[in-house]
Amino acid sequence: MKKVLGLLLGLLTAIGGFVDIGDIVTAGVVGSRFGLSLTWVLVLGTFSICVFAEMSGRVAAVSGRPTFDLIRERFGPRLGLLNLLGSMAVTLLTFIAEIGGVALALQLATSVNPYLWIPVVAAALWLVFWRVKFSALENTFGLGGLALIVFAVAVWQLSPDWSQLWHQASRAAMPQPEGIPTYWYYAIAIFGATMTPYEVFFFSSGGVEERWKPKDIAMMRGNVFLGFPLGALLSLAITACAAIVFLPLSIEVGELSQTVLPVGIALGKIGIAIALLGLFAATFGAACETGLSVGYSICQYFGWQWGKFAEPKHATRFHTILLLLCILGPGVLLTTVDPIMVTEYSVVFSAIALPLTYLPILIVANDRTYMGDHANGRIANVLGTAVLIPVVVASAAAIPLMIVTRVGQ
Repeated sequence: MKKVLGLLLGLLTAIGGFVDIGDIVTAGVVGSRFGLSLTWVLVLGTFSICVFAEMSGRVAAVSGRPTFDLIRERFGPRLGLLNLLGSMAVTLLTFIAEIGGVALALQLATSVNPYLWIPVVAAALWLVFWRVKFSALENTFGLGGLALIVFAVAVWQLSPDWSQLWHQASRAAMPQPEGIPTYWYYAIAIFGATMTPYEVFFFSSGGVEERWKPKDIAMMRGNVFLGFPLGALLSLAITACAAIVFLPLSIEVGELSQTVLPVGIALGKIGIAIALLGLFAATFGAACETGLSVGYSICQYFGWQWGKFAEPKHATRFHTILLLLCILGPGVLLTTVDPIMVTEYSVVFSAIALPLTYLPILIVANDRTYMGDHANGRIANVLGTAVLIPVVVASAAAIPLMIVTRVGQ
């Protein structure tokens, strides 16, 4: 039973990383405009995050220390600070977007203006950060996010032309009138949403919270190779729903309510209720992940006490950072900035920051000072190096494509 519950960390990380507000929005837009023709990017991103999540989890299990802590020690304070600033800027932006996503999910459920929900969501987050144990957090939101399976059920109930869906998924073709720059812009957006830096920082820090040891490496790999592909399948189901309903009508998804509409068409009010539960659990879980990741990384860089395994009075700086996040996030959103636009920028900037995150992880995982006999072998190094190629390409192309396409317009 303990091992089964241990897999919930992978579910929480995967669902919070793959099916957060960034991925939900991107999946809906991509499905309505490109069908399943960008499925190959999701497959590539899933494979890539699995490679590096396994490395970061193995580092945590063997060393007993989270990845970012070792990056700071291995590369020194200057390069560690560059890594901190790059990854935390993206994670903070994602945290703000997730609060907006939770508020939008609650608006769909209650018809109450999302700006009234934003302070409530922030207060709830602070209570979770302060009082809820890590194990309860991963159990609740990891399992709650599984309600998004309703999108897969909706795909089946919509009785699509399966041969047509396979044709879309198996060919990287662009539906007319979409242009090449726009196609590649959304390819990078999917890749960035799939490989957001906070996923590996949260995963390794969560392993330390769970007190992983070398004997837990097999369970950790189960987390990675079951949880992350499951998150990818849920994301693909959201994309497929949009492709089935909206692509034939040339309707572009622009709101969260449109993303849920295919479930309502297929399964009625009960389906929508389940989908909203899943959206709430996924976005709230992602808000917890991103908020904790900011606190984890800052404290690990400066050598402060961190983590939910420590009493708040023994980790005052960590909890102060989380409190400030719960003030800053809603403060930005209450300026009436569009949460969907924040989301779109966060996934693109995530692609830009990828090399700052994943190259150091590859180096640390090869350092026998920390890893001993558990250091990367030849296969892990070949896969890690191969994955870095699309990571660097996505990082270099993100800003030019964002400018040329005017953020995917």
